[in-house]
Amino acid sequence: MPASPRTARAINDRLALRLLLQEPLTAGQLKERTGLSRPTVADLVERLQDAGLIQVVGEAGAERRGPNAKLYGIVADIAHLAALDVRTMGVSVVVSDLLGTVLAEASLPIDETSGTQIAVERAVALLDETVRSAGVAELHSVGIGAPGLIDPASGELRDSSGLPAWHRRLVAALQKERPATVLVENETNLAAVAERRSGAGRDRDTFVLLWLGHGVGAAVLLDGRLRRGASGGAGELGFLPVPGTSGLPSAVDCAGGFHALASSAAIVRLAAECGVSGPDEAGAGPAGEGVVRAAVEALAEPHSPRGKAAAGFLDTLADRVALAVAATAAVLDPGCVVLGGEIGCAGGPALARRVEERVAALSPLHTEVRAGELGGGAVLRGALLAAQEAAQEALFPSES
Repeated sequence: MPASPRTARAINDRLALRLLLQEPLTAGQLKERTGLSRPTVADLVERLQDAGLIQVVGEAGAERRGPNAKLYGIVADIAHLAALDVRTMGVSVVVSDLLGTVLAEASLPIDETSGTQIAVERAVALLDETVRSAGVAELHSVGIGAPGLIDPASGELRDSSGLPAWHRRLVAALQKERPATVLVENETNLAAVAERRSGAGRDRDTFVLLWLGHGVGAAVLLDGRLRRGASGGAGELGFLPVPGTSGLPSAVDCAGGFHALASSAAIVRLAAECGVSGPDEAGAGPAGEGVVRAAVEALAEPHSPRGKAAAGFLDTLADRVALAVAATAAVLDPGCVVLGGEIGCAGGPALARRVEERVAALSPLHTEVRAGELGGGAVLRGALLAAQEAAQEALFPSES
């Protein structure tokens, strides 16, 4: 059954808007990229201008004048967005326009010992202050990345043992008190979305992101779609039983699982055993990031005691990480695993190459292993992408 004129217009409008999200275009360029006729594009441009969705943002070149040279772009301030990266010990916030241009950002450590309600109030105050500093009156959409499980039915952050209570309270407070659309997603899933958009997975529709940070986890993208699992727990690799631990994990404690081998604390202990030390001053990220980065830098001195210790440390760490990658390959056969998070990014190609070599010896399934490019910042970037998508869906013409 052919589409009605209204539906056809909406489809054409959304196609043009998606293209204009990438870069400003002239009417002629829109015609070329959409395959629509010149009159249809002219009507489309006029319609989107009247709706306040696009505007003239410049000209294609000084040598071209007149209507055909006008560059059209999205009206960026038609909606403002916020993204939050909620971690165990703090929160980071960014505020942007519809195109993702950052207008303000801030972060704050949060100590829950002062009480859950105070922790929630401090996080909410940080968001409000950041919005004010951006000169924004109202937010359209808010994306939140948080550790823990997201209920696939309700979209809410579930209670999780070992995670601060203020996480769940914060999400609920923002959803209740803000007129904005508030979305929450597992932090590792958002990191994978960001790595696919502008990081190590940009050329892949199918891959697994193995998060190496304070804790461990994984995100599964198959055919370009996140796969969360029946209960939202796909990728909870911290609970994966592996050799080399003192026991087995339980339903409420991942201490005997892969977490015991590859969490930040475990990596710091391994580094000490191998004679590798991190920077004198701790950074903002997990301590494991510093020791892994220091080890990679020490590889430049392969014949020195420092370089030899670093190589031994990275070899042993790769042995551990390869266990999770090989298990993932055996179940999903993704063809590619990205080592994400602060520690995966710090390990870079040196760690990724070692892991890939060991996986090749463990599994008959070829699995490329890449270093993440976005590090810990991937969560905030993924949360902003989620907020952008929500705003675009609400503002752009509906096909129904």
